[in-house]
Amino acid sequence: MDHRTLVWTGATILLLLLGVALLGPAIAPYSPTEQHLEQDLLSPSQDHLLGTDKLGRDILSRILYGARISVLVGTSTVGVSLLIGLSIGSLSGYCGGWVDQLLMRLVDVLMAFPGILLAIAFTAVLGPGLNHVILALCLIGWTGYARLVRGEILALREREFIHAARALGGSPGRIIVLHLLPNLLPPLLIQATFGMAAAIIAEGSLSFLGLGVQPPTPSWGSMLNEGRQFLLIAPHLTTFPGLAIMITVLGLNLVGDGMRDRLEKRGK
Repeated sequence: MDHRTLVWTGATILLLLLGVALLGPAIAPYSPTEQHLEQDLLSPSQDHLLGTDKLGRDILSRILYGARISVLVGTSTVGVSLLIGLSIGSLSGYCGGWVDQLLMRLVDVLMAFPGILLAIAFTAVLGPGLNHVILALCLIGWTGYARLVRGEILALREREFIHAARALGGSPGRIIVLHLLPNLLPPLLIQATFGMAAAIIAEGSLSFLGLGVQPPTPSWGSMLNEGRQFLLIAPHLTTFPGLAIMITVLGLNLVGDGMRDRLEKRGK
């Protein structure tokens, strides 16, 4: 598939997700937390397009509101992780020497452990909650950006235009901001799309384990957890939140793959 088709398909999915997150309260047919026990575990129907859960809450409304949590976690985690990784990676790659060794050993230590296990450990210590989930994901998410930035700067700092900037008396900060960072934007944007997909999956996993967003706030991961005990009698409780996660991650990966293909073609 052509990279333009990939990007446009993924971008369409992401625009729909963003629209749902922003307009969720306006387009949701019911309150996501209002309980109707007499209407529990209803199958999809005209009144409840995606059915209801064990407390009679409308699944569609909860998915629409849950999109806001996923977008917030994804954008917040990527934004903070990108800033931290960009700062540490730039310092490590440009300075070199013992600074590079010290910072990269710290990155190696964090990357030696599976990210989801570190996130579980952090949230278990900090306690469940949306803010703690974002903090835990940021603490482990910056390492990939730092490695990427360091590698790119190591390749760029010996180029002729960097030597020319040094010869003209440019300070390290000015060289990094004006000459190196513009060349880092394409790979960083690609990394950010994959990072946002990973953050959404991680948030869903933590909420599924009860360490993320707490009830009654709707979250796709917590909805999967609540519906797993009714898989045989009400499969729609897990099917639709799972599809929401899958489509969102698919859109992000399509955008990332398309931009990566375009970057590789330009490099050739």
